[in-house]
Amino acid sequence: MRAILVERLPHRFAAARAASVLAGAASGLRLGPTRLADVDPPRLPGPGWRRLRPRLAGICGSDLHTVDGASSRYFEDIVSFPFVLGHEIVADVLDGPLAGRRAVVEPVLGCLARGIEPPCAACAAGRKGACERLHLGDISPGLQTGFCRDTGGGWSEQLVAHDSQLHEVPDGLSDDDAVLVEPTACAVHAALLASVAPEETAVVLGAGTLGLCTIAALRRHSRPASLLAVAKHSHQQHLARELGADVVAEPGEARRAVRRLTGALGVGTRGDSPARLAGGADVVLDCVGSASSLAESLSFVRAGGRVVLVGMPGKVHVDLAPLWQREIRLIGSYAYGAEDTTPAPRSTFDLAFELVAAADLGRLVSARYALERHEEA
Repeated sequence: MRAILVERLPHRFAAARAASVLAGAASGLRLGPTRLADVDPPRLPGPGWRRLRPRLAGICGSDLHTVDGASSRYFEDIVSFPFVLGHEIVADVLDGPLAGRRAVVEPVLGCLARGIEPPCAACAAGRKGACERLHLGDISPGLQTGFCRDTGGGWSEQLVAHDSQLHEVPDGLSDDDAVLVEPTACAVHAALLASVAPEETAVVLGAGTLGLCTIAALRRHSRPASLLAVAKHSHQQHLARELGADVVAEPGEARRAVRRLTGALGVGTRGDSPARLAGGADVVLDCVGSASSLAESLSFVRAGGRVVLVGMPGKVHVDLAPLWQREIRLIGSYAYGAEDTTPAPRSTFDLAFELVAAADLGRLVSARYALERHEEA
């Protein structure tokens, strides 16, 4: 079968990293360790595992980090090479109880998928994203499908997944809708983790797919008094407003927009703009994950406020003095599991299915590409 394969080739990772730094995101693809290859379909690792044929698989920021050789070395012990990319997946199930049906893959490879008994404390509590056994069990190390050599990934013609990972797609939901469920689950988890109160002001920094899904999740689950979105492109600005942002600002105007919204005073100057704010938003959700976005988030939030890191940061260099001096809480948000909702905990994926349908998030799918066009994609 054909698959987009990533191999452990350190010199190619280095070349990809250099190319992406010089020429921008995904520029390292041709020089890096990623290629379209003919490989054997993955074998079923054991009971409860099923074969899947992908219909659509999204391109995540973490995939781009891998293509560009920019992923953090932190992940080296919880991935296994060679792996096939792709973890935002809607697929046809080829065997098992859901044979002939479509399913969305919940990609975290926790204790249930790994056949580990008893499960770790996190998995036992339903918090799959916090699994402590990502390197053990019936399959090779891998934090998610798409980063494990035994499972395959969505950027291929076939992969395998465990029953515990499969969520059946309702008949009324399109493939475009379904492929947005996984990133929407990440956004729902972040929105609930942010715990935005009705009287608070929230800022979403970045309006790519993850940022737009986060705006929709905040509007559905938190209902902040004011929601500011920072969006670079005009189509992102339009979608941010439609999905629930009260105010939308371009990156260069974001600090002024926060000042107007919160009544914060500026401290110092940097050109014509204040270097930072004496007050600011109650919570900032950083959906970019770069050094500059984290620095901006720290400058936008009030003393005692919260910064939720939604986008994957990798290795960044940031001045953390404001974190200390202003007692700002920095919160990481990763993946999904069971959410503390009222009246009872619910699966993040169940909440994501509901949000995708309610907000018509399938419209965020902007183009489709065959595997042969992966470089263009």
